[in-house]
Amino acid sequence: MKSVNRRDFLKLSGSTVIGLTLGSTVLKAQAQEQLSADDATAKALKYTPNSTVDGANCANCMYVQGTDGEQHRPCNIFPGKLVSADGWCSAWVKKPG
Repeated sequence: MKSVNRRDFLKLSGSTVIGLTLGSTVLKAQAQEQLSADDATAKALKYTPNSTVDGANCANCMYVQGTDGEQHRPCNIFPGKLVSADGWCSAWVKKPG
C-alpha cells in the first residue's frame, strides 16, 4: 500500500471538491426549464412572462440569478425553473444597487 503525504492529500482533496462543485453546477444548469404560467407556484405568485408593472421585471429583481442580458435566467423563488427577463411576479423586490 502506497502512503500519501500531506501535500498530495490536499491536492487530491481540493481537486475533488472543485470537481464535485463544477459537476453539480453543470447538472443544475442542464436540468432547468422555462417556468410555465400554469405552474402552481407561478399561479400563486401571479407570475407573468411579460410584466405590466412599470419599472418592475425579473431582470431587475433581487431573486433572479445568472448573467445580465440573458432572456431566461434562474430565479430563487422558482427553483429549477428559468424565468423571462421581461416577466414579473408578486414576490418581486428591486435589486439593490
